[in-house]
Amino acid sequence: MKSKKVLLFLAQGFEEYEAGVFTDVIGWTRVLGAEPIELITTGLRSEIKCKWNFYVRPEIEFDKIDAKDYDALAIPGGFEDAGFYEDAFDERFLNLIREFDKEGKIIAAVCAAAIPVGKSGVLKGRKATTYDLSDGFRRKQLADFGAIVLDEQVVVDKNIITSTGPATGLDVSFRLLEMLTSKENVNAVKKHMRFIK
Repeated sequence: MKSKKVLLFLAQGFEEYEAGVFTDVIGWTRVLGAEPIELITTGLRSEIKCKWNFYVRPEIEFDKIDAKDYDALAIPGGFEDAGFYEDAFDERFLNLIREFDKEGKIIAAVCAAAIPVGKSGVLKGRKATTYDLSDGFRRKQLADFGAIVLDEQVVVDKNIITSTGPATGLDVSFRLLEMLTSKENVNAVKKHMRFIK
């Protein structure tokens, strides 16, 4: 059986922890999960500076991506002052989001990553959430893109998962894993990661 694949998009200024939840949870599936999942990183730059000054080199160049090769798109959020929206609002990335949604593939966005998902147009008339501090600026921005913004930690509307902040990252990654595989696989990973006994 061909293993499923998650594409992890890394924008300039992304928050390391929010990417790490995906790499760790998906990584554990390949060691002790009931169904292994592959995770491949990409970005618009050959080297990306994260918010807290790590540097990352994506595994695959963005222009070599074929959305048909992947089952899900994972997007960590980031900070505007670190250049996050330079990449996250790039039309090439917005088109990729549209491609994934058109095929009904899972899109998992943590925190401010919901904003480019909204900007792509795929959240019009759909439920979502995003970062809820900063005087509600990001939530208003998401609503302006046509989303029905809910005051909830994690919101799932069909194939799209959105959330409010870094603290929700693990919830989003486990929800992504469950949608890709099964609750049993999530529990196997959680057990080995010591979230449950």
